[in-house]
Amino acid sequence: MYSEKVMDHFTNPRNVGEIEGANAIGLVGNARCGDIMKMYLQIEDGVVKDAKFKTFGCGAAVATSSMATELVKGKTVDDALKVTNTAVAEALDGLPPIKMHCSNLAEEAIRAAIENYKAGIGEGAAQNSCPGCCNKCADIYRVEE
Repeated sequence: MYSEKVMDHFTNPRNVGEIEGANAIGLVGNARCGDIMKMYLQIEDGVVKDAKFKTFGCGAAVATSSMATELVKGKTVDDALKVTNTAVAEALDGLPPIKMHCSNLAEEAIRAAIENYKAGIGEGAAQNSCPGCCNKCADIYRVEE
């Protein structure tokens, strides 16, 4: 059973979409379940000014993506890196054990975006960083094998 917060973030996700010219992009996926998360961050003066996401996956994947963007907005890069899967799950008032992997993906997406930012790559990177799996996301995210 999902909490009210999970259901709210699933049915009314915050920060869905892309940030044009994002300077931090992270793309992560879980080959077992097929969930794919793409996180866009706009970082200015070391602070996450904006965060958006695109997720292909179950309701818990959408909810954790939505909550993760809410948690990193306004944080410094260092503080955003401290957002853990446990923090995401707790902010949603918990997840069923079988869905905790979704909060892991949310943490990984944040980290991947910030690594992208620190590498100075920005938009256009992460296009091919999916670990490869089912190719379900190819049309949505323009991921190439």
